[in-house]
Parts: sequence; C-alpha cells; structure tokens
Amino acid sequence: MNIIGWLIFGLIVGAIAKFLMPGRDPGGWIVTILIGIAGSFIGGFLASTLLGRPEQTAGWIGSIVGAIILLFIYRLIVGRRSVI
Repeated sequence: MNIIGWLIFGLIVGAIAKFLMPGRDPGGWIVTILIGIAGSFIGGFLASTLLGRPEQTAGWIGSIVGAIILLFIYRLIVGRRSVI
C-alpha cells in the first residue's frame, strides 16, 4: 500500500509542477509520476540541508518545488534532442 501512495503522491506533485511550469512537455503520465517522486526526494534533501535537520520532510510545497526544479532540468536535457 505504501508504494501505491508514493505513485499517487508523485502523480499529483508532478501534475502540479507541470501545471505551474507552462510549456510543451515531453513524456506522459509515467514521466510525470517519476518527476513527482524524484522531486519529493529533491525537496526533502533541500529542506533538510537548509533547515539543518536531517529528519525534516519536504511536505507538499517542498515536493512541488523539487519537482519544478527537476522538470526544468528534464526539459533542458530532453528538449535538445531532435528526431531524425
């Protein structure tokens, strides 16, 4: 049940990040889930680093900020590819 919760949370966070960052996105809903989950880890890392408490979790806002950062990097990398 924990994995299903991560997938749902990742989908919601990734969708919110894509909504807040307008533009054309490569990838579908699986990429959205992965960006949301990875964004949560990035947000948690940033929260623990900035606040100095290793047990600090990211929460919704930190997860969305982490997902936006990851989505920006993802667009830079994937956006440069061209189809031959």
